[in-house]
Amino acid sequence: MLTNLAQMPKINSKLLQAFVWLAFLQFFFTSNIIFAQKKVHTVVLDAGHGGKDPGKIGFRKYKEKEIALDIVLRVGAILEKKKDFKVIYTRKKDKFVDLWERGRIANKADADLFVSVHCNAHNSQASGSETWVLGLHANQRNFEVAKAENEVILLEDNYQEKYRGFDPNSPQSVIGLNLEQEENLDKSLSLAAAVQKNFKNTFRRTDRGVKQAGFVVLHQTYMPSVLIETGFLTNRKEGAYLHSKKGKADMASAISKAIIAHIQNIKANNVPVVDASMQVAATIKPPADGVYFKVQIASGKSKISTKSYNFNGLKGVERVPVSGLYKYYIGKTDSYAKCQQQLKIAKKKGYVSAFVTAFKNGISVPVSEVIN
Repeated sequence: MLTNLAQMPKINSKLLQAFVWLAFLQFFFTSNIIFAQKKVHTVVLDAGHGGKDPGKIGFRKYKEKEIALDIVLRVGAILEKKKDFKVIYTRKKDKFVDLWERGRIANKADADLFVSVHCNAHNSQASGSETWVLGLHANQRNFEVAKAENEVILLEDNYQEKYRGFDPNSPQSVIGLNLEQEENLDKSLSLAAAVQKNFKNTFRRTDRGVKQAGFVVLHQTYMPSVLIETGFLTNRKEGAYLHSKKGKADMASAISKAIIAHIQNIKANNVPVVDASMQVAATIKPPADGVYFKVQIASGKSKISTKSYNFNGLKGVERVPVSGLYKYYIGKTDSYAKCQQQLKIAKKKGYVSAFVTAFKNGISVPVSEVIN
């Protein structure tokens, strides 16, 4: 029996529209969650030196270029077994690749991480592993380390043009590098800390810490990047260890586990940098929208007193612990213009690598996110 259409209850058109809209939103967000879960993370693995550039030469003529490549290939093999990883190598054999090209490979791939593997050397029996992120410290020792890695530029064709006159032997050139990675620095520090933790806790390696210097190969990339010095080839015991299959396998295991854990944290959105000063500076009332700015003037493992004489006369320096390191800020304000003035003051005092950083409700966010 057919129902008389006139007798059917009328459907509220607004209610129908709302139902359709809710169904669309549910589909949209569900789809995005699925896509997010399936996101493939691209990691560029960079074996230091190669070809005509042997890198460090250690005990029994161990060559950095060979050990670094072996470790990188092992790391790649581990990551490639993961469905959500895509691995790109700057080199897979013994060939020379200039620093500019290494960065170009990573940027072209729009990589999520750039990991450069190296070995160290010294005229003593120094030992231990250390991981570097891009920094512009004027510290002479850090400069010498960066200089040793950057000098490979001189082997490249047209290096003056590629690097805009960068001189690897000049402290001014290293200090003059722009900190274009400032928004990725926290992620770089987090990955570096994870690498060092694995070296120390899993394989009992001497921990020389997370450090910052002006490595050109890191400066050329715009994603979170680290440079790992796995150990000293000039140390008899450590050089032999790094040259052995076990040593290379251990290094690869520690590095790959750190990369995997880092990506998992990003997926879980567990990498935000909490401004610890929000927990102790209750007397400072945050702005209504929770947004404020600071000038970061330095960071490192050293816990330095915030007295002005330690910071070239800068007053009101704030020290904040972040991921096992300390960050030093000045000029907390809700005015971006005022913070820019503080930045000028910091640079006049010698902190040429200082930069403005933004916080929203105590969480570090890109400056571009809160400025129209």
